[in-house]
Amino acid sequence: MLRQLAFAVALFAAAPVHSDEISVAVSANFALPMQKIATEFEKDSGHKIVASFGSTGKFYAQIKGGAPFEVLLAADGETPARLEKEGDGVAGSRFTYAVGKLVLWSRKEGFVDAKGEVLARNDFQHLALPNPRLAPYGAAGIETLQTLGLLDRLRSKFVTAENISQSYQFVASGNAELGFVALSQVYKEGRIAEGSGWIVPPQLHDPIRQDAVLLTRGNGSSGPAALLKYLRGDKARSIIKSFGYE
Repeated sequence: MLRQLAFAVALFAAAPVHSDEISVAVSANFALPMQKIATEFEKDSGHKIVASFGSTGKFYAQIKGGAPFEVLLAADGETPARLEKEGDGVAGSRFTYAVGKLVLWSRKEGFVDAKGEVLARNDFQHLALPNPRLAPYGAAGIETLQTLGLLDRLRSKFVTAENISQSYQFVASGNAELGFVALSQVYKEGRIAEGSGWIVPPQLHDPIRQDAVLLTRGNGSSGPAALLKYLRGDKARSIIKSFGYE
């Protein structure tokens, strides 16, 4: 009997732990930290993350259209709250996973000064920013220019990107001399790693509070719940902070 019991315990211990493949919609500004978090999460949990990166506004439309996402990591707080209210997000699952920082960035050394006065000098041809109707970082850029009294003066120089990743590409490729990007895209080892940039003071725009929400398609599955719990843990929080988020 004892031998049979020991054999049964051994079989239970050797049985594979059930794992999920989690479909996650991730705001483009969070692509780099999410890739790092996913690697650690998959090692620690056994679950697999299938991440899609894009603008929060487009993800909202896709979710409303039936896209099979189970978790949304948005670039704002309003979209997850709206999905929760409309029944596409699970009530009570929403929380802030990061507070983003906006940067005016150029790939050219010394082009953007430490106070952002390059905007007032207006000695450039193109200013990239994400579509403010779809991307909260773009809305923050517009609000910054409004606060500085420069919006009407610079509007004709806008190069509007679909999302924050494309805004970065416009500047990195030289198609725009400078542009608004997320600090996480250019931040490494405690500083802006290349080119030149101005971290926009938070008082110039509303906080970029980024909320996560469990979507109804993921409700009841162990993987999505485990991911959301992991994002609130010390390991994920350390990774998030290392990319310049609050």
